Amino acid sequence: MATQINKTTTFFIIFFSISFSFPISATSTAPCSATSCHPREVSIRFPFRVANSQPKPCGYPGFDLSCDGTNQTVLELPGSGKFTVQSIDYGTQEIWINDPDNCLPGRLLSLDLSRSPFEGVLDQRFELFNCSLGYTKYQLNPIACLSGSNHTVFATSSVRGIQVLSSSCERIATISVPVQLPFYEEVFSSDLSNDLRLTWNKPSCGRCETKGEQCGFKSNASLEIICRNSPQHGIPKIARHAITMGAAILALGLVCFIFGKVKFFGRKTHDGIPEFATTSVVVLPPAATPRLDASTIESFPKVVLGESRRLPNPGCNTCPICLSDYKPGDPLRSMPGCRHYFHADCIGEWLSLNATCPICRKPPERSPTVEDA
Repeated sequence: MATQINKTTTFFIIFFSISFSFPISATSTAPCSATSCHPREVSIRFPFRVANSQPKPCGYPGFDLSCDGTNQTVLELPGSGKFTVQSIDYGTQEIWINDPDNCLPGRLLSLDLSRSPFEGVLDQRFELFNCSLGYTKYQLNPIACLSGSNHTVFATSSVRGIQVLSSSCERIATISVPVQLPFYEEVFSSDLSNDLRLTWNKPSCGRCETKGEQCGFKSNASLEIICRNSPQHGIPKIARHAITMGAAILALGLVCFIFGKVKFFGRKTHDGIPEFATTSVVVLPPAATPRLDASTIESFPKVVLGESRRLPNPGCNTCPICLSDYKPGDPLRSMPGCRHYFHADCIGEWLSLNATCPICRKPPERSPTVEDA
């Protein structure tokens, strides 16, 4: 009897594992499913595609991306070269890029978006000046990668800055920069190192994203775009988190039930006869999981993500709990000690059930302090 029960138990465990793992495997192997160059890199889906690993129908013409040797996401602009992709907002149809060699101002001197599907969200005109090394009349922010041992290069977009620099320095270029700041905010001095903020008008997939649907071609014979239902993107992130937690609890309950039955049917009397009706087995629930109260969670460091989407952890663009990309304006919260970041709502729900970090499983190491947003 015990052998038969053990076989039944093994069957249920295998069946349960396959049932839960099959949809995940099917999704990950689909040729046009969302992918990335690295778990910490941006999510790549239509209209973008990874040129060397996904078929052409997976992306719109001009939206090819690639992965470099360090698993960074790369966008190549015709005539302007390769740029690293810092973030993509599919809802607002915006992409943030920067120079992989850390000299974005030098790339701006030859930037040409006319042959690409992209344009600047907000373009601002900057004047570049070449000044002697000893020029320190005003506190200015130099462009280090364009400066040399005998000269320093500065950039300004303000009338006052142009007046000051024109009096003692040589004007070397006028460039249009896809900035992150509103166009009416003049900048007295900038090193022009912030990400370039670009957008695209065609294809128009923002409406699909706002409805939680997937954007794609209507057919392989045309470039007409339609919205399709997307199981992954159509479910709100909180709902996906709840489903995941529910599945874990169901799995734990099933395992406890099965092994409780195995323990019951496997018990024998001293005569070696299975003991069925004379003994009852009580399967105790697992010990209560430590959790945090709302006031403690609220005291954890909280920030609001800015337009540059830069976090203390480089390359962290996706919430590890809901697997959604961070967007400007999202409130984020970090775990004291390990400094791992999450959506504030996601980590709040997690910590109300489990008082450890979802990534490293460490509890808070010290009393946190609230950071200004």
